Amino acid sequence: MIGFRTGSQLYRFVTLLSTTGEYPLHSLRLLGNERMYREMTTRLCSPQTVRNSETGETLSAAKIVNISGKGKSKTVRLYKGALPILKWIDAEEYYMRTFRSHRFSGDMAHAQRNHRVAEAIAMFMRTGYEFREYKLPVLQSAEIRQVPFARPSFYTGRYIKQIGNTEVNKTMFTRMVGAVFAGNACYAVYNTRNAVMKWNGKGECKAKYDLAAIARLNAGIPNVDSAILFGESDAVALATLEETERNHRLELRFDGVYEHIHFVPLSEIGMRQLALLTVTDWREQILNLLFESEQRSYDRGAFEYDACVDGVYVLSFLDGDIARLNRFRRALENRSEKTEVLCFEDQVDFLKKYLQEFTEIRVIGRDVIESELHLKK
Repeated sequence: MIGFRTGSQLYRFVTLLSTTGEYPLHSLRLLGNERMYREMTTRLCSPQTVRNSETGETLSAAKIVNISGKGKSKTVRLYKGALPILKWIDAEEYYMRTFRSHRFSGDMAHAQRNHRVAEAIAMFMRTGYEFREYKLPVLQSAEIRQVPFARPSFYTGRYIKQIGNTEVNKTMFTRMVGAVFAGNACYAVYNTRNAVMKWNGKGECKAKYDLAAIARLNAGIPNVDSAILFGESDAVALATLEETERNHRLELRFDGVYEHIHFVPLSEIGMRQLALLTVTDWREQILNLLFESEQRSYDRGAFEYDACVDGVYVLSFLDGDIARLNRFRRALENRSEKTEVLCFEDQVDFLKKYLQEFTEIRVIGRDVIESELHLKK
């Protein structure tokens, strides 16, 4: 018999599947201890009796989850006979409505999109964001309302697409997997996994425009100019920047859509990066910690930098903003000033490869910044 209680591995896994429908087997590492989650998943594929530790209810099924597919395409879904477990977390109605009464397409493209969404949700779940849409405030597109977000919140692209019941041509042609409301800001969310991000310029601009309207009406956020880009490693960010530099059509480049793109690796470090975004006015707080007021550029400089310290122009890359980094790098090609990029230790290798000999790199401890912002590890 397996216990089902709030906060347990099984509880968290079922809660995740209630929102994502399925989860890629090879990404169990994002949920925590990979070995323990693999052992649990294997166990759930055999006959089990699950006991709700809070109510005493029990559920017996031939299995709790089902695994299908091959290689990196293996996917984990709830077994049909185990669906009553969703009643224990008040998710049954939402799940059956969202996933067509537990019917999934056999098309690989659909599964891969579900996996990109699921990995993003796993990252947000581990960082403390609310991701259960059946628990989140309802968003609308009809009038100005102030939605009370109790904590940083993630909505799937599927949900954003259906706001106002006008699904056709809303965000149909976007690669956006969802949107986040955190720290008094709204971010479009993308997950390119291990591939170079291919931007659909017109589709992304349309999605950004629609998301901005939703953010303005529901949260009083005047503009959406930032995105979170998930990727397997910094190599993906480097390849994305190199591909962008080869593309001379601005409408098809990421910097032609979003002014800020925060690259977040699909890893434990990435989760710490996401935690920064939960702090209200986090960028201002970080820059105020690093520099004196008279040193700050306040985005009024002749090129992209944050402060000038003893004649050295400094850019902070602590937020992983590859769009700003791209503008900074291009500006250096025609300037002679002394420059420096401030980063965390885990960002050094990426910056050395991208910036080469154009600028100096200085490291600050991630623990120091997290402590000053009162972030829990």
